[in-house]
Amino acid sequence: MVDSTVSIFMLTYNQEQFIAQTIESVLMQKTDFDYQLVIGEDCSTDTTRTICEKYALAHPTKIKLLPPLEKNIGLIANYMRTIKACDGKYIAICDGDDYWIDAYKLQKQVVFLENNTNFSIVYTRVRKLFPNGEFKESTANLKKTTFSFDDLIFDNFIPSVSVLFKNIQDHQNQLPNWILKFPYGDWPTYLWTLKDGGRIHFLDDVTAVYRMDIGVSFKIRKVASAIVKTNLGITHEILNDFNFKHKQPVVQKALVNKKISLMVRYNRERNYLGAFKLYFYNLKYDLQHYPITKMYLYSLYKSF
Repeated sequence: MVDSTVSIFMLTYNQEQFIAQTIESVLMQKTDFDYQLVIGEDCSTDTTRTICEKYALAHPTKIKLLPPLEKNIGLIANYMRTIKACDGKYIAICDGDDYWIDAYKLQKQVVFLENNTNFSIVYTRVRKLFPNGEFKESTANLKKTTFSFDDLIFDNFIPSVSVLFKNIQDHQNQLPNWILKFPYGDWPTYLWTLKDGGRIHFLDDVTAVYRMDIGVSFKIRKVASAIVKTNLGITHEILNDFNFKHKQPVVQKALVNKKISLMVRYNRERNYLGAFKLYFYNLKYDLQHYPITKMYLYSLYKSF
């Protein structure tokens, strides 16, 4: 049964310095519908859980704090258990080290999706916060505000802290378990949401702050090839998932694109053997209008 219009999905682990601000930014939302904050706290060793418990006690109808864990289960397992606890018509994401700055974020996004039923996802611009205290607003592609699965499969351009998407989960439509193989789940979740249609809308407002250079995603991004390799693995799983069978042509193109991108990254990182293996594999696509040899040689040259 759907109890709230929106479930706000929040993961947190050892974020005692941020979590209160994050929760407050959700509670400040002004809406004409009900929403519930669902917090998945992953056995923190600091005071994060205590802070969450105080807020849950003070706002019992607004906050659902998931039961404590006996041990830390890791980000992606916590992701899966938390998103399964979201029963709203729509789901928003706000991780425990990010926060919202627009009190009408949810209201604007819900109104859009309610009035445009052929859309399944809406996202906004964000303000990036660096460890030195500097803010930088994300750039917007104002030439295009509507996207589809065919765009998103090539690149995850949606900041998770800004998103609202339809909750399509039910007993017959659960997120695939292969997501557990990867260090993050937001991108495959969006693609799953779009697998049977639906479009993406970009709302040109700054609604949230995303903290840079902290957390699991930062550790992955420190080595550029790591995130490309992860996305390549996710794309492989989508290609082999029968639920995406009708999307195979565009998924195959995205797979080749990511292999080429990984080849270039490997050369830049001077992993020449890895780059050559991918070059050799991708040679067959040179006849299909992919400039593989040119890209391989250029990236190799630039690495010296």
